[in-house]
Amino acid sequence: TDNSYKMDCPSVFRKDGKWYMTYLIYDGRGYETWLAESDNLLDWKYLGKVMSFSENEKHWDVNQKAGYIALQDPTWGGSYEWEKYDDKYWMSYFGGDSKGYEAGVLSIGMAYTKEAPTKPHEFQRLENPVLTPKDKDAKWWDNSTMYKNSVIRDKDKLTGHNFIMYYNARGDSINPAKGAERIAMAVSNDMKEWKRYGDKPLINHHKGISGDAYIQRINDTWVMFYFGAFWTGWNQGAFNRFAVSNDLVNWTDWKGDDLIKSSEPYDNMFAHKSFVVKHDGVVYHFYCAVNKAEQRGIAVATSKDIGTSKLNFVAPPEKVKKSKE
Repeated sequence: TDNSYKMDCPSVFRKDGKWYMTYLIYDGRGYETWLAESDNLLDWKYLGKVMSFSENEKHWDVNQKAGYIALQDPTWGGSYEWEKYDDKYWMSYFGGDSKGYEAGVLSIGMAYTKEAPTKPHEFQRLENPVLTPKDKDAKWWDNSTMYKNSVIRDKDKLTGHNFIMYYNARGDSINPAKGAERIAMAVSNDMKEWKRYGDKPLINHHKGISGDAYIQRINDTWVMFYFGAFWTGWNQGAFNRFAVSNDLVNWTDWKGDDLIKSSEPYDNMFAHKSFVVKHDGVVYHFYCAVNKAEQRGIAVATSKDIGTSKLNFVAPPEKVKKSKE
């Protein structure tokens, strides 16, 4: 790619023996959601877009559509199938009408398709957002703006509902725009009507960012992969962590080492935003790599040495030197 694009937020699924990835591209205007395919989880080719900028400027999400696959088989080392509900494949996404990098007020929407999710085509979107920072029941932790969302089935009705959405949002009771980012949850019975769940965030580090939850079931334990950034006492910019739960509601943070942190020239600013797949005994930890030139791409770390990618960022943009007056 070139320096006018930044790549982010992978979601990986499997269908008919092939792997597919949805991911985000930021081009200066906002986020769009793209699709790629692979035979081996390592070599990827892009196929096209699944959520694009709107031509109708009145759409609430005209300039931002950052999508994530919903209702995936959560089993660690499982099928990684993108499952249907109501005969549709669903994506949750955050959207907005402001131009720029995660600009303006961002809200959460839902999109769906009855077509094959392996073919690039525009998903249909519900007309209005399902959660916004302006809702009457907005909480102190999500009253500024809302970001990534991840939807799973609550098959055992641990929450009393069919579906759970984990989302991260910024907020504060006194100064919302200066608040931290925390992970919280909402519930639904039909994927269309959502309500916030609980009286506090699930993951809260009080400063910086806790975000981009992604859930898998490892044996009898629920695991939430997520990233942290700018925490008190951490000298690392952004890094991937995890928490565990027995009930999908109460989460215990891992206290040990980061799963992923900056360690290579291509991720020497941030190494964050997890999507973790176990296949044929190898763990593939996909993440967003950002270097100090602020180039942004998708990288993978593996539990077994299977070589090094031949891809590199293009040369970074040259910094314009200020002329002496």
